[in-house]
Amino acid sequence: MNFEDVLAQDGRLVYKTFGASMKPMLYPNRDLVSIIVPDGQLKKYDVALYTRGDRYVLHRVIGVRETTYLIRGDNTYTLEEVPLQNVIGVLESFVRNGKQISVKDRRYRIYVRIWNLLYPARYIAIGFRRSMRKRRKAAD
Repeated sequence: MNFEDVLAQDGRLVYKTFGASMKPMLYPNRDLVSIIVPDGQLKKYDVALYTRGDRYVLHRVIGVRETTYLIRGDNTYTLEEVPLQNVIGVLESFVRNGKQISVKDRRYRIYVRIWNLLYPARYIAIGFRRSMRKRRKAAD
């Protein structure tokens, strides 16, 4: 049974995350996410579960357009344009260290705003770090 079937049958999908693209919010093979079927169009900062080819991806909506979403992982630096029809679910809550955190929780909403406000600084910092690594390798 695939994710779409589970959502259609149960209305909710719970699974342990994998991959590091949503760190520091979600850690691979540790945190559980609860995904529900979207009730209408997603909004900026929602976390969408979507299909990319035959893979499932869980990333944050950064922008909403007429026929697509602009989406990026919290720990990635490339923006992806995803057709609306590829989105099959939206994050409702997640469990970290035994504690369930709703996307409606005030602290979560503050985290999301701050994390995305810091994106330009994070982008510059990662670029600087990469250039320093290249220089060190070239010097060796």
